[in-house]
Amino acid sequence: MEDSEKTNQIVVLLIGPPGSGKSTFSDTVMRSSLRPWSRICQDIINNGEAGTKAQCLKMALSSLKEGNSVFIDRCNLDREQRSEFVKLGGPGIEVHAVVLELPAQVCISRSVKRTGHEGNLQGGRAAAVVNRMLQSKELPKVNEGFSRVMFCYNDADVEIAVNTYIKLGPMDTLPSGCFGEKKSDTKSQPGIMKFFKKASDIIVEKAEEFLPKVGTARLVLVDLSHGSKILSLVKAKASQKNIDSARFFTFVGDITKLRSEGGLHCNVIANATNWRLKPGGGGVNAAIFKAAGPDLETATRVRANTLLPGKAVVVPLPSTCPLHNAEGITHVIHVLGPNMNPNRPDNLNNDYTKGCKTLREAYTSLFEGFLSVVQDQSKFPKRSNQTALSDSGENIKEDSERNKKYKGSQDNAVTNNMESGSLEDTRDSGKKMSKEWSTWALALHTIAMHPERHENIVLEFSDNIVVINDQYPKARKHVLVLARQESLDGLEDVRKENFQLLQEMHNVGLKWVDRFQNEDASLIFRLGYHSVPSMRQLHLHVISQDFDSDSLKNKKHWNSFTSSFFRDSVDVLEEVKSQGKANVASEDLLKGELRCNRCRSAHPNIPKLKSHVRSCRSQFPEHVLQNSRLVARPET
Repeated sequence: MEDSEKTNQIVVLLIGPPGSGKSTFSDTVMRSSLRPWSRICQDIINNGEAGTKAQCLKMALSSLKEGNSVFIDRCNLDREQRSEFVKLGGPGIEVHAVVLELPAQVCISRSVKRTGHEGNLQGGRAAAVVNRMLQSKELPKVNEGFSRVMFCYNDADVEIAVNTYIKLGPMDTLPSGCFGEKKSDTKSQPGIMKFFKKASDIIVEKAEEFLPKVGTARLVLVDLSHGSKILSLVKAKASQKNIDSARFFTFVGDITKLRSEGGLHCNVIANATNWRLKPGGGGVNAAIFKAAGPDLETATRVRANTLLPGKAVVVPLPSTCPLHNAEGITHVIHVLGPNMNPNRPDNLNNDYTKGCKTLREAYTSLFEGFLSVVQDQSKFPKRSNQTALSDSGENIKEDSERNKKYKGSQDNAVTNNMESGSLEDTRDSGKKMSKEWSTWALALHTIAMHPERHENIVLEFSDNIVVINDQYPKARKHVLVLARQESLDGLEDVRKENFQLLQEMHNVGLKWVDRFQNEDASLIFRLGYHSVPSMRQLHLHVISQDFDSDSLKNKKHWNSFTSSFFRDSVDVLEEVKSQGKANVASEDLLKGELRCNRCRSAHPNIPKLKSHVRSCRSQFPEHVLQNSRLVARPET
């Protein structure tokens, strides 16, 4: 396979006694995942009968050679049983453990009640087997050779883990480290818990102190787990202090994929680093260094070689860095908190008073570093002051470059920090808060309001509309018809009084279709709107259905024009006329399968999809053929 089509393979050891839900876990993921998986189950591996560990290893190797990722569906309750499967890891193959640590009584109850079990372990015999297995249980550790260990203690945890693997595309990876483990009680546990609660006070205290200093920037506390104690504590204490939840809030997600997976648009992230400022270890440090690639390590070395507890160092990322390109991250702030590991320098040795002091210094250093980034960026009006830990719009590399092509847009749109739009957004609090448009996202608004200043890119304009080429076209022909009316940021803002404007936009779009088809009669078009726009100002897409473009690069691009996220202009007109507004679809549709816009066949990646689309001559789906949604030149 070409490098662009290789899959980052994973071996997932499902660890748990009978009745813990291992088979259900793997089956659920395999039904919905875009990644190719194989399930290796020892209960049925021998022609439908129970087999051996050696047979499981042989089948796992065969599945990996075929390019599949693998679920090892056996109990795997002790280190010795796991060791041979861990050795399956290597270049391009990670080994994960998902520990289904459900209460024993739950596992026993399920095992006793079930019927038709693949291994025939059911009824009264099941309870004795589960009890015996649990007596010799040995929970996995990262140092066994796992790159990731994830613990599930209840059905909610299991659901989170299942969704984590369902969303994992063929080329995606997950952060390394141990996640969700509940440590057993020790003598130091009461002190740690006291320190934990104090930590939330310090975080809220420092956020409250620095928010007035960072303009309109926003601070976000991110954790990977929905069950995070620190998130719930911080959220409650911030609410008690009446801190603006639009300026400081918590978020559950992967800090290295905040834009692509979480819809948060940050340009500075904090890294809980180690004193050597090196990749490795587990958790967030390993994940950030891995996502950023060697550029981050090189840039870090320019700034510092070591770090003391309570200190932070700001590291600008070069434009070549994957985190910069893919997620819009311009800076990483390495920060070193108090050390509770006796094998590392500056150990607290259970001195939690000293620990609180160090933690306070760490957050002070972190926010001072962040403030310096905000202040530096405010000196350069052609760069948007998005924030680290701050959400400011759809800032991806392509759209940043697009803004450069819309000459003059930034200078007219930029403010000291961020400009507000009218779109509403939500966070984990469930409350609404105004979404702020980043500078690049205001470019269309600026062009629509002042087309005379952009003669080099405007194709035509009138009192009500402006027509321009999409600067990153997703097909051979792709133009935008912009509305020139204020307060129409997107489809959600459209009401019955805007019907005539929508009709004019549609008619202008058809005129351009006719012009393009006079040049090439084979071109077929659709006219429509994105349910949720990435740029401010209502605009109609007029796009040919060949999708032959180097600018069409990812799943979001494809699904935004081929799923029901794309609202056909004729349907919008009917809805606005009959019900006074247009229906909009969920952004979740952008994460759906890659399917051909004609025959609807599924494809694993964009290169293979494009190759298929170039040769597919199937008829378009029935719903697209109805109601004049497709505009084709009549055959003569």
